[in-house]
Amino acid sequence: MTPTITPGDGPLLLAQPHGGTEIPDEIAARLNSLGLERADTDWHITRLYADLAPDATVISTPVHRYVIDANRDPADASLYPGQNTTGLCPTTTFDGAPIYRDGEEPSADEIAERREMYHRPYHEAIEQQLERIRQRHGFAILYDCHSIRSHIPFLFAGRLPDFNIGSNSGTSCAPALECAVADTCGAADDYSAVTNGRFKGGWTTRRYGDPVSGIHAIQMELAQSTYMQETAPWTYAENKAEALRVILAAVLRNLVAAAG
Repeated sequence: MTPTITPGDGPLLLAQPHGGTEIPDEIAARLNSLGLERADTDWHITRLYADLAPDATVISTPVHRYVIDANRDPADASLYPGQNTTGLCPTTTFDGAPIYRDGEEPSADEIAERREMYHRPYHEAIEQQLERIRQRHGFAILYDCHSIRSHIPFLFAGRLPDFNIGSNSGTSCAPALECAVADTCGAADDYSAVTNGRFKGGWTTRRYGDPVSGIHAIQMELAQSTYMQETAPWTYAENKAEALRVILAAVLRNLVAAAG
């Protein structure tokens, strides 16, 4: 289950760590019915962003986040201390419910093995592609693509805004890039947006964002209600998705323009 890499000629890299649904048989056999449901997937994320920036590089992993979360610190340090969250190899859903059969959770040795098999190759691909892009253009932009249910009381109160922009409190990209994304989302009729709210950017954004050295990173966490059915069978809502794609295309276009 190596990462999927589609190289592009432009300065933009789209990272998609949570769209995969594959779970190795030996792990799936230990999951309970909730774990096998895979409810916490970033459903349809590759389809949603397809062809919005034709010259972008795209990196995704086929592995489901219940196997390992490619957007978590490999040391499993919390990204949001003091708040409910899930770990490097999650043992619960986003609602706090167990995903493994009793006593079948991964050991420390197994977590280390999964980190080497799935987490490290994904991030090696990102590092290599970012450097290739920076060598070509003098800078690179990492846009981390995410989506999540709009209502998860275990993780956050109330309803999540439609666009959740994360720049690690303004440190992972130049201010002009953050403004370009925030202004585009803020101008979109009938959508809500917040910058550095509940989601400030995961480990990917924090790890690679270094605007001084020419690498800008920003995360977009979309409320899934903007483009799909948020309950099983998690159907892609064509009309809603197409309206959203128009805005996302403008976000990516304006992001690159701000960097250039």
